[in-house]
Amino acid sequence: MPRVDFAEVEVVAANLNRRYSGVTSTVIALLPAQARSLAIAGLGPNLPDHLPTVRWRDVLTGGWHPPKGRRHRIWHARRNIEMVAGLLLARLLRQRWRLVFTSAAQRRHTRFTKALIHRMDAVIATSPESAAFLDRSATVSLHGVDTAVYRPAEDRAAAFAATGLPGRHGVGIFGRVRHQKGTDLFVDALLATLPARPDWTAVVIGLEKPEDRAFADTCREKLAKAGLADRVRFLGEQPVATIPVFMPALSLVVAPPRHEGFGLLPLEAMASGTPVIASRAGAHAHLIEDGVTGWLVPAGDADALAAAMGRAMDLPAATRDTIGRAGRARVEAHFSVEREAARIAEVYAALTV
Repeated sequence: MPRVDFAEVEVVAANLNRRYSGVTSTVIALLPAQARSLAIAGLGPNLPDHLPTVRWRDVLTGGWHPPKGRRHRIWHARRNIEMVAGLLLARLLRQRWRLVFTSAAQRRHTRFTKALIHRMDAVIATSPESAAFLDRSATVSLHGVDTAVYRPAEDRAAAFAATGLPGRHGVGIFGRVRHQKGTDLFVDALLATLPARPDWTAVVIGLEKPEDRAFADTCREKLAKAGLADRVRFLGEQPVATIPVFMPALSLVVAPPRHEGFGLLPLEAMASGTPVIASRAGAHAHLIEDGVTGWLVPAGDADALAAAMGRAMDLPAATRDTIGRAGRARVEAHFSVEREAARIAEVYAALTV
């Protein structure tokens, strides 16, 4: 990874969990946009080679000396472990840090997490719903996506053919295979929609952890009993760079979590010019204009999901493309990663004056 001169770094974006997650994805998406106007570097595993990074050695030896013209550096945390690390640096070692935490959770926080949050110098919430669960003031900043990375295919039919999947159209779900993400709801909806639509193939792309293997096997068994095993491909976890290539090749993306912190998948699909059906979970209702840039269904309702999928599959391809273009335009206007980076920069600036 390209190391930067820590003496000039103004902000460290911590990513201290070794497991790749939505938080990691957020850091990876934001850093290039932030680095265009800010001396920022990432810290931790799973960060691609092209991103500016620093090492723990840099932080531990240089944290007492902020960059020229600054009284503090910013430590940006998005998990408990990162808040703890920031507090150790700033309070125990008495290094010159101001602490920022971004919260995406839409649930009551534990007593421990609340204690950490109240010790932050500033808090960002990724949606109004997330802000409502915080017992302190927060700046609301919805996530954005990189529209240069997620973009429509020049020829969707050719892009789908290049995947090697059968059929003429693809419908897919992305994310860890588990109950919370609604993989089983997607499978149940496929049981109701695929038999009458032979031109469609479904894909499930995401990690299967050992504790979720029985759940995933049950999903596969349902499909096998219905004779649909060959038409629903479980492709497992894919390299990060594969997703922006795969997504615009599909004709429909489904995001059916039962509950969610934020949910970037609809934005990624919309930026890719692919219509999306999403549950009313996380921030999905803020992202999608129902019936214009995609469709919203009640969370946990397999029948409603199946009905929406069937209607979307039966639309003329040109109509789906129109909806995809509307989704792309909405992301460009309201949910670009540049807009998110600018909003976060305002929070940083208020702490360093």
